[in-house]
Amino acid sequence: MGTQVQNKAFTPGKIAGLELRNRIIRSGCFEGMCQDGKVTDQLIEHHRRVAEGGVGMTTVAYCSVTFDGRAFGHEMWMCEEILPDLKRLTEAVHKEGAGASIQLGHCGFFASRSEIGKRPIGASRKFCLFRLSVCTEMTEAEIEEKIEDFARAARQAKEAGFDAVEIHSGHGYLLSQFLSPWTNHRRDNYGGSLENRLRFPAAVIRRIRETVGPDFPILVKMNQRDGFKGGIELDEAIQIAQRFEAEGASAIVPSCGFTSRTPLYMMRGNVPSKEMAANQTNPILKLGLILFGSFMVQTYPFEPMYLLEGARRFKDALSIPVVYIGGILSLDDMERAMNDGFEFLEIGRATVRDPDFVKKLEKGEIRESDCDHCNRCIATMDAGGVYCVSEEEGVLRT
Repeated sequence: MGTQVQNKAFTPGKIAGLELRNRIIRSGCFEGMCQDGKVTDQLIEHHRRVAEGGVGMTTVAYCSVTFDGRAFGHEMWMCEEILPDLKRLTEAVHKEGAGASIQLGHCGFFASRSEIGKRPIGASRKFCLFRLSVCTEMTEAEIEEKIEDFARAARQAKEAGFDAVEIHSGHGYLLSQFLSPWTNHRRDNYGGSLENRLRFPAAVIRRIRETVGPDFPILVKMNQRDGFKGGIELDEAIQIAQRFEAEGASAIVPSCGFTSRTPLYMMRGNVPSKEMAANQTNPILKLGLILFGSFMVQTYPFEPMYLLEGARRFKDALSIPVVYIGGILSLDDMERAMNDGFEFLEIGRATVRDPDFVKKLEKGEIRESDCDHCNRCIATMDAGGVYCVSEEEGVLRT
């Protein structure tokens, strides 16, 4: 048995009007557990188990604000029909003493045409290698409609008992597609200058704040960098974060990467092309991963706290909390983040590896995760739901 660990990460923390038992948040790790777009018992148990494992709050990922924002059949979308089951999920998490957040977004140009039954929409007409499809440019009327869809989804999340929402404005999702020069080639008031590219995402945050009230936590996940030439870079990202703060964001989660172009940039580590191909039901994508996996999914070496330098820039530029995300694996990593002035931490793979990761750290039973960043958990999302493949094989932990 270990000794109770004294670390600021294990002390209570507050985001807007919400106080959490500690400063550790389970990040939005796509679960692949919403078959037919519905909340399943598997999803509820997954988050109940993470809450039992000691996090201050767990984040349900990914919930599209509308049906046409889905990339897979096992992604949920916010509608009245799923609210009773979402309520069951939040109640299960609350019984374990943790808060519950839900990640709201829209896939934009990499939504699946076969799932949504029409051509995807995006900031501009754009070919998506991930989908081998071309989206249509959103009209101003569609933009206004989506602003209201985000606000409605946030209101419904609050009704379902969620303690916070995390708005996905990074990773190449729809709001990110408007922000990034690589996907936004518009010549109207929503394209060109950063002010114009910010217009839609900023309006979404502002409208959500009007809808949920002054004290309800709105976290915004966004990119420090897109990860390629012609995308968002750090200096612009800081300006974007400042605008989000001005529009009512309660906290910023500065991540990185573009799902449709640099998907492993946000995670780092090994690329499980073989496993992803084996679990892919689309024959074209399966063949593509087999033949061109190294081209479609680049490799980025993992190192602990790989987003720290950029995150410090965000912290220095903002008054609201900056949630550190990116490669936290140990007590030492947590201590370093706390000493740097970050008020909250988001952790993903270490809790997939072991749902009791946080509890074991706090009790002094372990000092670090033994996750080896093989990333094979990514492939399991398309094979019935995310889990640690190494754990199943008995690898690493004895």
